[in-house]
Amino acid sequence: MSLEKLIILVVGSGGREHAIAWKLSQSPKVEHIFVAPGNGGTENGIDKVSNVNINVNDFDSLTQFALSNDVNLIVPGPEQPLVEGIELTFRKIGIRCFGPSPKAANMEGSKTFAKNFMKKHNIPTANYENFSDYEKAKAFLESVTYNVVIKASGLAGGKGVLIPTNKQEALDALKKIMVDKVFGSAGNEVVIEEFLEGQELSVLTFSDGYTSVSLPPAQDHKRIYDGDQGPNTGGMGCYCPTPIATPELNAKIKNTIIQPTIDGMRRDGFPFVGMLFTGLMITSSGPKVLEYNVRFGDPETEVVLPLLSDDSDLAEIMLACAEGRLDSVRINTKPSFAAAVIIASGGYPGHYQKGKEIFIQNIPSEAFIFHAGTSINNGQLVTAGGRVLAVTGEGRTLRDAVDKAYECVKKIQFENMIYRKDIAHRAFSYLTKNPAENNIMTYASAGVSIDSGNNLVQKIKSLVKSTLRNGSDCEIGGFGGLFDLKAAGFTDPILIATTDGVGTKLKIAQAVNIHNTIGIDLVAMNVNDLIVQGAEPLFFLDYYACGKLNIGVAKDVVEGIATGCLESNCALIGGETSEMPGVYNDGDYDLAGFAVGAVERGNILPHKSDINVADILIGITSSGVHSNGFSLVRKIVDKYNLGYESPCPWNAKLTLGEDLLTPTKIYVKRLLPLVKKGLVKAMAHITGGGFIDNIPRVIPEHLGVIIDSKSWKIPEVFKWLAKNGNIPSDELFRTFNCGIGMVLIVSPDDKINVINLLEQSSLLKEQGFDTDIYEIGHVVTKEMNNGKQVVINGISELF
Repeated sequence: MSLEKLIILVVGSGGREHAIAWKLSQSPKVEHIFVAPGNGGTENGIDKVSNVNINVNDFDSLTQFALSNDVNLIVPGPEQPLVEGIELTFRKIGIRCFGPSPKAANMEGSKTFAKNFMKKHNIPTANYENFSDYEKAKAFLESVTYNVVIKASGLAGGKGVLIPTNKQEALDALKKIMVDKVFGSAGNEVVIEEFLEGQELSVLTFSDGYTSVSLPPAQDHKRIYDGDQGPNTGGMGCYCPTPIATPELNAKIKNTIIQPTIDGMRRDGFPFVGMLFTGLMITSSGPKVLEYNVRFGDPETEVVLPLLSDDSDLAEIMLACAEGRLDSVRINTKPSFAAAVIIASGGYPGHYQKGKEIFIQNIPSEAFIFHAGTSINNGQLVTAGGRVLAVTGEGRTLRDAVDKAYECVKKIQFENMIYRKDIAHRAFSYLTKNPAENNIMTYASAGVSIDSGNNLVQKIKSLVKSTLRNGSDCEIGGFGGLFDLKAAGFTDPILIATTDGVGTKLKIAQAVNIHNTIGIDLVAMNVNDLIVQGAEPLFFLDYYACGKLNIGVAKDVVEGIATGCLESNCALIGGETSEMPGVYNDGDYDLAGFAVGAVERGNILPHKSDINVADILIGITSSGVHSNGFSLVRKIVDKYNLGYESPCPWNAKLTLGEDLLTPTKIYVKRLLPLVKKGLVKAMAHITGGGFIDNIPRVIPEHLGVIIDSKSWKIPEVFKWLAKNGNIPSDELFRTFNCGIGMVLIVSPDDKINVINLLEQSSLLKEQGFDTDIYEIGHVVTKEMNNGKQVVINGISELF
């Protein structure tokens, strides 16, 4: 983030905007916050905050004010200005906006648009039909046999959803929306969808168009009266987090709904920037989307923002979203609860009176009052809306938070004030039925399951045992693994160890939910580094870290590791599975591996002193990108809005994700006989650094190599990356293997023998290789290369 001081314009007048301004004011990066038009709570009482008497839809006045007052960040609160294009208006004058483009705002502006988007991207939602013709909608209603929800497609201030309980109520509701126009033009089109049963959740998610970070799920109370009775309102209370949102459910919501929504919007050409509100119904068949909002919810904002931890700067988070770098900032929440009680004017959501004097006594600690419908009249705080105040309590438990909120409510008085007295009743009912989730603290309640780890061990024992070789003990579940060097047949061995990971190739495996090949990559990266030193791989250990252990995923990963160990005759003798909620997001995992090999003392490679001018470079092809450079690969894929499930541009038989997940080739069994025969002077594993950095590691300082890039066929994947990423040729050969995964340096006298042995290898067909051996260059003096150790000829003719 830049060192500039932020001057922020918050657009709106409700409790949401008060809470946003309150939280922003705590940032040391913020110089001042203007709220347009604001309310009685933002007019005074918060440092660095003042009101501006400009309507939320008066874009001309807002832009003129912003330019005149050096505003450098806009935070729109309500949906109407977002749908009408406030982000575009400020983008045109160079002022950043924490909010979506007009096209992205259609996700709230048109329920029809949103439902069609969900259908296109397979995001779970209720069955539905869209209608702009009243008679056709009426005929459809008369034909269905299930309960329905009827929604005005346009904006209706949060009140355009009607839930009839029978057929006649449904027909009456349809007439109110489409004929009587109770919601105005918002009812020109309606969505009629299947009524879903379950509990509702609201998830608020920060997004920069790529990265998404959700705050703890909240639960709103829409009905005006206790027991969820009476008409819908904008929200009569809220609490967060809700106990029904288990880590498993949160992970499912992120992986099947939130991230697919963010990815789908970007791929459709309208990336989402700002706060995505996702309303969910948790049904017996899983979470389903009820609606999207494209801004902070109200009253959800009044409970989620107090839970942001002190090390999470809301101003910095918003700016990072607007600048496309959300992954660079910290977003943490407190391990506590918040509950908000809405105090409304008598008569709301129907007719109500304004101008009632509000009296507030000393409020208790850990309680906050966020103003919604208030104003200052002759120095006196008065009511100015239906929902007047949001009273929020924070506590160690949900009961503490709710009690503090209601304790604060008792300190407030105005004529005809009303409020619900049962906020969080569904949560308390749930906790009564599930007491273990209320007060008892266990390792599992912290998100770590020892039983899951033990179950995983049982499922992978047979996989591990399949890698047994002379000298190894492949029984896992103890405190360590054993290996007997004498039993392995060594006389005077030197041990060589390597460690490596898979890098961001993991992100692709997680995106497409294919996990049984990534373990092969992990083994390959380690054992290929062993063989270039002349070492025979002996044993392997893995490290698997995750936020929440998914036994099926972990088993698939270990299956790949076992496959890699079998391909390299390396025993899998142990590992560590670490479950770390809070360090890794649910659904994410990381991998690292550790391999040990042995080589007889006199056979250690490279033999630098034996390398001479005119020695031959033999290249063995790679199987693709292997496991390096995927941060650049992913950046290029994102640039072109490609999905990993889409057809692969260079291989029509596979999806993009499937092709990129082709595992790294393992060279051990083919090369070990050459090493033992003394036919190889040096070998270079072409990984990170490509040819440019890896070959110099195995040759003397005074020598160099000339490589003819036309001597083998560059795979299409590298040509595609070079073209679409505009990658310079030297950068391409320094980042990727470009089709050659292993380079051998041999004497000219041994060249034919080496090539014949490699091509005659019985493992060739077994591992799926065709002819994959090429003479790609030779050794020269460094002077002949103009002081360079690696010169690659013919690159310009390849692309």
